[in-house]
Amino acid sequence: MTTVGEEMHQLVERLYPLCRSITGDGVRATLEIVGEYLPLRVHEVPTGTQVLDWTVPQEWNIRDAYIAAPTGERVVDFAASSLHVLGYSVPVSATMPLAELREHLHTLPDHPTWVPYRTSYYRPEWGFCLAQETLDALPDGEYEVRVDSTLADGHLTYAEHVIPGQVPDEVIVSCHVCHPSLANDNLAGVAVATFLARALAERTPWYTYRFLFAPGTIGAITWLARNAERVDRVKHGLVLACAGDPGRLTYKQSRRGDAEIDRVMRHTLLATDRPHHINEFTPYGYDERQFCSPGFDLGVGSLSRTPYAGYPEYHTSADNPDFVSPEAMADTLDVCREAFAVLDRNRRYLNLSPYGEPQLGRRGLYDSLGGRSDAKQAQLAMLWVLSLSDGEHSLLDVAERSGLPFDTVAAAADALHGAGLIKA
Repeated sequence: MTTVGEEMHQLVERLYPLCRSITGDGVRATLEIVGEYLPLRVHEVPTGTQVLDWTVPQEWNIRDAYIAAPTGERVVDFAASSLHVLGYSVPVSATMPLAELREHLHTLPDHPTWVPYRTSYYRPEWGFCLAQETLDALPDGEYEVRVDSTLADGHLTYAEHVIPGQVPDEVIVSCHVCHPSLANDNLAGVAVATFLARALAERTPWYTYRFLFAPGTIGAITWLARNAERVDRVKHGLVLACAGDPGRLTYKQSRRGDAEIDRVMRHTLLATDRPHHINEFTPYGYDERQFCSPGFDLGVGSLSRTPYAGYPEYHTSADNPDFVSPEAMADTLDVCREAFAVLDRNRRYLNLSPYGEPQLGRRGLYDSLGGRSDAKQAQLAMLWVLSLSDGEHSLLDVAERSGLPFDTVAAAADALHGAGLIKA
């Protein structure tokens, strides 16, 4: 039987060859494949649309690109990898000597067999990326250079998938779909988001969950601009990126640092004894910096394994499907599911019998614990919930102060609520 980790890895492998950018048909093809797993609402925002302080750029598409040696052999070929072309390269068709061509070539001398990922989104330019060893082997002579691309008015494309909850308050889960053939950054994030949405849809969650598949930076800014009047519904959020490498989990806190999602992620990572890092917020990284910008100040953190630029393979051809593993993606998915289970059940209650300890035995609450190996812990959890159910403390507060597992505390709250001793 195929595991969920293996299914996610298969999705990464399907998406990997596509040439994605911040606009264009590669994004649409990516969303079409994700749409086989989830129903998506796809949005097209026209070129020139003002979105906060930005403007939706022209749409970029590419059909072919290559460098042909004096012999006619293609020594750099877009057909072999979408990384070979500088993202958003303007069209070019020319013949030039190697010395002139070098000004448009990008390599990684420290990793001579790897191809770098480079872009020029907002400045007209053209270029190629190649392995240093390939460049070193090129003889002098005249080279044919061709980039068969278009930059024209079109659209920026993004998609949403919404899982209705019991309340309209929202949790946003965001991942970026603009990078070309890079498996960890960020196809692993796309895969984990996709399968997290499928898992949440198996039940009716408390919160409404909104999954956003959008190009980085400009996509999140566009979404915020188009949803500014209803963004106050977003109570919590998580950006998923670099979700499949072998490193330990890393959670980057929201700008607030004490948002509920920050506390939930810290609790989840500590409670499960997973190796992890908790990093302070910085205004650099992925789209958490857009959601956390001062005007919005949303409680949105970011979950990854090794953070951006923290591994040598980052933004290179070495970030391929072999670099990410089913096990790592499954672990990232499990953490998300565990954290959202806490978030969904983390309520504040009011003790309806606050004068003295209510008689639990008379209500059958002690009897319900008979034979349980954790009966003493469950009883203690009930007493802690009653003690801190003052309308000010959440169940996460109870778990952290008591040192009891959150699940035990939440189960105790369910029992007390069912007995009419507390109310939300």
